[in-house]
Amino acid sequence: MPFPEYPEHLQRRDLRAAASAPTDADLVTCYAWMHLARTADNRFLELFRQGLIKGTVTGGQGNEGLCVPIALLLDKAIDVVSWTHRDLGGHIVWSGHLVDHACQYFANGGSPTKGREGNIHHGDPAHRSLPMISHLGAMLSNVLGAADSQRRRGLPAIGVAFFGDGGSSTGDVHESLNIASLLGLPIVFVIENNHYAYSTPTSEQYAVESLASRAAGYGMEGVVLETRDTAHTLRTLHEIIEKVRRTGRPLLVEAKTLRLRGHAAYDTCDYLPPGQTEAWQDDDALVQLRARLAGAGHTARLEAIEAGNSAFIESVLQEAMTFPPPSPAGMTEDTCAPSRAEIAWKTGGAPETLTMAQALQRAHHKILSERPESLVMGQDIATYGGPFKVTEKLYAEFGRSRVLNTPLAESATTGYAIGLALAGHRPIVEFQFADFATEATTQILQNAATYHFRSGAKVPLVLRLPCGGGLTFGSFHSQDLEAMYAHTPGLKILYPSTPQDAYNALLAAYEDDNPVLLFEHKRLYRGIKGEVAFDPHYRSVWSPRHVRAGTKATVIAYGEMVHLATEAAEYLASEYGHELDVWDLRALAPLQLEPIKASLATTHRLAVIHEGRRNAGFGAELITRFTTEQFFDLEAPPLRIASLDTPVPFAPELEAAYRPSRDSIIDQLIRWLE
Repeated sequence: MPFPEYPEHLQRRDLRAAASAPTDADLVTCYAWMHLARTADNRFLELFRQGLIKGTVTGGQGNEGLCVPIALLLDKAIDVVSWTHRDLGGHIVWSGHLVDHACQYFANGGSPTKGREGNIHHGDPAHRSLPMISHLGAMLSNVLGAADSQRRRGLPAIGVAFFGDGGSSTGDVHESLNIASLLGLPIVFVIENNHYAYSTPTSEQYAVESLASRAAGYGMEGVVLETRDTAHTLRTLHEIIEKVRRTGRPLLVEAKTLRLRGHAAYDTCDYLPPGQTEAWQDDDALVQLRARLAGAGHTARLEAIEAGNSAFIESVLQEAMTFPPPSPAGMTEDTCAPSRAEIAWKTGGAPETLTMAQALQRAHHKILSERPESLVMGQDIATYGGPFKVTEKLYAEFGRSRVLNTPLAESATTGYAIGLALAGHRPIVEFQFADFATEATTQILQNAATYHFRSGAKVPLVLRLPCGGGLTFGSFHSQDLEAMYAHTPGLKILYPSTPQDAYNALLAAYEDDNPVLLFEHKRLYRGIKGEVAFDPHYRSVWSPRHVRAGTKATVIAYGEMVHLATEAAEYLASEYGHELDVWDLRALAPLQLEPIKASLATTHRLAVIHEGRRNAGFGAELITRFTTEQFFDLEAPPLRIASLDTPVPFAPELEAAYRPSRDSIIDQLIRWLE
């Protein structure tokens, strides 16, 4: 059955041509959408109180005078937007049928997120409406990347990034403002200042007189917009949008809005001073617009619109409630995008003897040379070539548009890359050290990793993470944090141990349609050399590599520990006659363990060696996987060799005691075997 047809007064979704001098007819169109949003928000609140909507409802009552005009003014064919939980009006103007949006509130089988995300936490990535996450400040940088992607295609697109007065205090907001200004990105930053962050008034959030004044600190224009008068709002926003579209420069708007229904359905608003709610209702843009149009003789038209909207919404709700509950089928499969880009890499070329750092540099060069949608970004990666010279000489050949130095802003840089990936580019981000990726935890774990599951969008993104100790770098430059990321569904993880595997891993990660973390042990950058050439079987890096044959025990390692495990195995073979079957895991997510299972069925002993700390380390997961399925194959308890459960110490003598070494591995293996 087709969804209910939109009434005639809701057929128009574009006011760009009329916005500089809106007529009464234009304002009637604006009123129709604002009233629809208000009525829908109120009905959703009622349905929540009746128990038909779960979770909670965060309404946009009082915000329609901002989000609806912006939605009507943007070019929905090319622009990028990320609405907040106050912007139902923006969602329903931008795309999708109101039935789709209603199903999202009911969390049923018809919801755009298949019931996997709550209420207003959805978008339409295919039409550049990026879904929100509860970490509101982290949404901004995604808009930066998606808008930049559109511009890189030659489209005169802009991005509009919404956040609240409370969210304006988060670090991601300031990182995003700085990056947009630094890179010259066409972004309208919109602060929805409704005077309260949940219950905290603006007087307790910031000390500046106006949030718009912060724009000057980032070299951009700041504007304060009162949204009480919709005609004024339309004209002002039209000028701002066209200015940003023309100049390509960002601009910050502090929009004074209202929050007429509290933070969420459960909010009693008992923190508001007496008379505040009544004063806000008098300033309501919807009320003001209706009075203006009624005074101009449009009362009958307004009443018809209101009656039509109410009837339309009821038909929408009836339709939405016919959908069945969501099915859990497919949830695991939808955690990651199932596809990859089909890339016809150029073959040939003589093998070169390279360090791992050089192999990675060659892989970067190949990608940048052959794939126009690629770009590389990170701190000090341009002229300097990165702290480990992995990106050396790339900037000189490919320029700033493809090899970007970014400011010290790991979170917004990662979010910017996510936005680029969502819109069709394939960025590679280098972190100076894996430890610094903790600054981007929200973007990696909460945003990139969950995107496909909650929206169906692909995020083809590579994050390169120089990791590991042994170089006397101390606690903040030496950690192996792969276990933390492996705990998060939606991320893929590669950890190569040879120059050829590092080369292969970057190509394999690049073509994947998911966020891939590439861990690179720093001691291997120049500690080993090997022949490197284009390998048509580069995707084999997603499976374990058999390093050394043996029957005494199965040993699994990855990264630098592969080399130490191999040295230990050679010693045990020569001195004790113990032949160990050594495997380089290479891919930590997804795990391909079948060949190692076959090995364990023969050796009946299992040892796992990794540099990450022992407690909740990745070895625990590996051992659990094997013992669950092959418990009766084992003749001895599995052995875990890992670093101490302490922060990484600085002094070389202390660090040597902290992490596994060749001799400590040999010692533990001997005691275990005998």
